[in-house]
Amino acid sequence: MAHTALTPVFVGLRTGLHVLFFALTGLVIARAVFDPSDSSVTAILLALIVAGTYASGVLLARLSHGRRLLSLVWVALLTLEWLGLLWVSADAAYLVFPLFFLFLHLLGRWAGSAAILASTIVAVYALGIRGGWSVGGVVGPFVGAGVALLIGLGYQALAREAQQREALVSELLATRGQLAAREHESGVLAERARLAREIHDTLAQGLSSIQMLLHAAERADDTRPGIEHIRLARETAAANLVEARRFIRELTPPQLDDQTLGGALRRLARTQWATQGLDVQVRVSDTIVLPMHLQTALLRITQGAIANVIQHARAKTATVTISVENDQLHFTVEDDGTGFDAEITEPAAAAERSDSFGLRATAERVQQLGGRLEIDAASGRGTTLTVDLPLTEFA
Repeated sequence: MAHTALTPVFVGLRTGLHVLFFALTGLVIARAVFDPSDSSVTAILLALIVAGTYASGVLLARLSHGRRLLSLVWVALLTLEWLGLLWVSADAAYLVFPLFFLFLHLLGRWAGSAAILASTIVAVYALGIRGGWSVGGVVGPFVGAGVALLIGLGYQALAREAQQREALVSELLATRGQLAAREHESGVLAERARLAREIHDTLAQGLSSIQMLLHAAERADDTRPGIEHIRLARETAAANLVEARRFIRELTPPQLDDQTLGGALRRLARTQWATQGLDVQVRVSDTIVLPMHLQTALLRITQGAIANVIQHARAKTATVTISVENDQLHFTVEDDGTGFDAEITEPAAAAERSDSFGLRATAERVQQLGGRLEIDAASGRGTTLTVDLPLTEFA
């Protein structure tokens, strides 16, 4: 049996049963020695044989687990030896009590109960024939049989409960392992999604800007404009290199290291977005104090939104507005571009249907922040992206 919390109980019961059997066998031998009779030698020899058979059965049970046929042969042989000992010594009738537990354990509930009843009748008969009939001689063995039956059934119930508990613990451990594996997988997927959003909003947009600047340099009619475009492309590449190194170091965005969110947006509007033909107005007060991770998220959302404006909207101007009122942050990005063909009322669903990773990344960021995203667009009148965030979540 596997080790459980009830194992000491089972070991104690079995040890007590072994001690009781050998003690009663010793009692038969002691009575034969100190109260000799014609059958004393035979009783001593049979008692020793019974003790040896019992000891061999205990050893056999430890060496051969699950061999039911051998156990049945052993208990049958032990019973026959006990009947022979009972024939020559009435004191052997007391050995029936430990035999009750063997019958119930090895033969099962019904066959064991029948064996207990039969052996009790035999013991009562032997005591009555040898020592005379009495109420105690009749009632005593039956009471002992009843007590042994109750204890044996209780032992079996405890064993079943221990097995069920062991199975439950094993199942819980297996489930815990599965949950840990799933949590690890979910964490890996979440980290991949986060890195994908970061790369899309930083490196991918920077590389797109470099490509557009180099194309503009190729189309330049004279030398100076081409050199200017190449210089801006080089600066954009340097900024993207800094971003790549930040991913390795896992630090905060470099645009926010030494300046506010408004300052970082104005610098991007001046150095990157303006060179691509988009005039971006930033309406963000430098007095607004926001947690660093919230500033980072808003910066990334803005970068993704402006990148979509540059690539798809054909807009000339865009406006970024961030305001705080009554613990509510209101963030908008408006442009005067071509807009969408139809009004979008469910941004999350639109993001799932859209091929634009930027829109999906924006929806995921807003959802993680606990905010609400709305996109108002119509053909010919531009697009407005609105994010509302409760600042109480970041207090």
